[in-house]
Amino acid sequence: MDKKVVLAGGTGFIGQYLEEKFNHLGYEVMIISRQAGHISWNNNTEIVDAINHSELLINLAGRSVDCRYNAKNKQEIMNSRTETTNILGNAILACDNPPSLWINSSTATIYRHAEDRPMTEESGEIGSGFSVDVAKEWENAFFSFDLASTRQVALRIAIVLGENGGVMNPFKNLVRFGLGGPQGPGNQQFSWIHIEDVYQIILFLKDHEELSGVFNCSSPNPVTNRELMSHLRNVMNVKVGLPSPKWLLELGSVIIKTETELILKSRWVIPERLEREGYKFRYSTLDTALQQILKKS
Repeated sequence: MDKKVVLAGGTGFIGQYLEEKFNHLGYEVMIISRQAGHISWNNNTEIVDAINHSELLINLAGRSVDCRYNAKNKQEIMNSRTETTNILGNAILACDNPPSLWINSSTATIYRHAEDRPMTEESGEIGSGFSVDVAKEWENAFFSFDLASTRQVALRIAIVLGENGGVMNPFKNLVRFGLGGPQGPGNQQFSWIHIEDVYQIILFLKDHEELSGVFNCSSPNPVTNRELMSHLRNVMNVKVGLPSPKWLLELGSVIIKTETELILKSRWVIPERLEREGYKFRYSTLDTALQQILKKS
């Protein structure tokens, strides 16, 4: 039987990258999505059939958090993560040959705002507020399943950097239009990871059958927001970058229907477990990551 990988919520920026990579390795890639042309979240029979006899299930499903946190959007953000996770867990229980590994997305924003010290899996402090509540409920739904034949790994993913999507286009536009200075205080930590390392970490976890539980999926070298914008200006060869004070960000977030938390929260997250287990990052520094991503700019 052909090797098979299932990508749940696999039509976004990360999912498209993983689909291409696993296809290149010779895997059949099955995608569960709300978009037409893929397995529907409403078709439990097809979900079970797809997951059955697969090597790996990767869940990336979740409504974008790039929106205003009103009551309707909050409920959709929460449900899109917990309900899909529950659907997948129950589908695995219905398989006669379940995957050996289920990787579920989580988020590095589960930790508190941190400017004093980095957050690791063992010593990190869980934060408070809506985004943290979503992360906790997401992980609770995931680890509520007791799966005898399937390892479970929750990836607390930092901001993913790569070509053709994610946060790079908005940041590039800010720099191009002369607004590439520090945002807010500029001291807030920016934890990030190159999309190639997300893929390589998945392969690493697949091959290391003794590993399970929570892993921080982030570069070992986070930077401050001020350093981030400086690196972007340097790589893009833009000399001037005006700062964006907090009041301006608050005003702009209302206009473009987003939340300033996405920029102002200090995410200082270190991949302690991955490094301890021997994972070697392809892009460990922001400069090397940006050079690769922006080489065509």
